[in-house]
Amino acid sequence: MSKQDLRPGVWVGHVVLETNRLNETEQFMRKIGMRPIVNKADFAVLELRGGTHLVLIAKPEVVAGDATFDLMVEDLRAMHEYFEDLGLAPTSIDKVPPDHERFFIREPAGHRIAFFSNHVSGKPV
Repeated sequence: MSKQDLRPGVWVGHVVLETNRLNETEQFMRKIGMRPIVNKADFAVLELRGGTHLVLIAKPEVVAGDATFDLMVEDLRAMHEYFEDLGLAPTSIDKVPPDHERFFIREPAGHRIAFFSNHVSGKPV
């Protein structure tokens, strides 16, 4: 690790989401701002800010619920409005202690994904 590089030395590499609607979920993730990396018959990989990869795994059946990860965006209110314009039906924005705000949307397989307001430290990430 370079002493000139002020970013933390580690980050999340991969998060996983199982889906019974791989193509629709992959397109949905692209629509909300992820970059496509790999798209195969049984899995897809999309890239998020910071280099984290979302791995979508095709399954014949899934139990929809809260995603095991959440997402953070630069401008929560602008993203909420953008998702409304896309017809994605975001929930209302609520306050989360201590200083966060969030809303949820559902992806095509039914998983609920939380979106949080930006709360990074202000140092290079």
